[in-house]
Amino acid sequence: MKSTLRTTAASFALMMLAACGSSTSTTTDTVASAAGVLSGICPETVTFQTDWNPESEHGFLYQLVGAGYEVDASGLRVTGPLMASGVDTGVKVQVRAGGPAVGFSSPTSLMYSDPDIFLAFAATYSQIQNSGEFPTQSVIAPFNINPQIIMWDPATYPDVKTIADLKATGAKVRYFGGTAYMDYFTSTGILDPAQVDGSYDGTPANFVADGGKSAQQGFATSEPYFYENVLTDWGKPVAYQTIHDAGWTSYAQTLAGKPETIVSAADCLKLLVPIIQQAQVDYVADPSTTNALILDLVAQYNNGWMYDAGQADAAVALALENGLIANSPDGTLGSFDSQRMDEFLALAIPIFEGLGEKLKPGLTSADLATNQFIDPTIALP
Repeated sequence: MKSTLRTTAASFALMMLAACGSSTSTTTDTVASAAGVLSGICPETVTFQTDWNPESEHGFLYQLVGAGYEVDASGLRVTGPLMASGVDTGVKVQVRAGGPAVGFSSPTSLMYSDPDIFLAFAATYSQIQNSGEFPTQSVIAPFNINPQIIMWDPATYPDVKTIADLKATGAKVRYFGGTAYMDYFTSTGILDPAQVDGSYDGTPANFVADGGKSAQQGFATSEPYFYENVLTDWGKPVAYQTIHDAGWTSYAQTLAGKPETIVSAADCLKLLVPIIQQAQVDYVADPSTTNALILDLVAQYNNGWMYDAGQADAAVALALENGLIANSPDGTLGSFDSQRMDEFLALAIPIFEGLGEKLKPGLTSADLATNQFIDPTIALP
């Protein structure tokens, strides 16, 4: 990782003060004055709902958690001072585990049922799908590219280079049933409906048992390392393509809120979103401290989630190598590309309408995401 990615606490504090209309003449005064910048503006505890157990893909949120954090192992959540590049902002942050930790309830449904949740993970496709009954608007995209992949054994299928190449092989492709990208793949002919299988349960058992004859979904930040270096029953490389590169260009793991929250909390979001942007920059520059927190949570939660230091470090490296964590076309970390949003909306709406989903009439990309809180000066170098 490049150490130049990390900004100093003083320089970041100066940016925060500028956003508040304040200034100072010395570095020491800048840091001291920036302390508590969110106090009285944001909730006393800013709560984020994730979509899975603690992992490096969520590092930008855990990067916000300061020393002296408290772990609720039964509730699968951690609470601590909300830090901005080493500066205590004066409020607390709580990060809640999701996925199997909450019975696979979606972050959006949890946010709508619990008013304490300020922002929750959301993918663009799920925002479209839920727009009629549970609308959300995203304020930052820490991942520019969705890390989700379809993977296969390169020894069994040496001529397969893309997801579309799997069609001719007739290989079974396992995925989590109900995910819309597969409806896109089958409706457009990228894959044959007869070869897809919605029985994937997140475990490697069937892939290993098939000896490389089947393909399955995964994440570019996880399975390539895990299958080669951790899973002794496999112990060799897998090949893969992101579903983004196959045409399903939905953003993933954006932070979204209820539309009324985005309006009522605008003053908070104006300060908070740049802090989150910077947290992603800081995290990928030096993930060691935050990964130690993530591994501590995995151990304390003790809910069956297996995750080690090698996986945590590899996830960051793979995210950068694959361009998943990267600047948007405008050169900013975390902003949404309006053209990409418009094109995806045009692609996805017919699919969801064909599935009978109740979408918001006249849905636009502006309903789903906004760049109004993004600081355009924050970027990966």
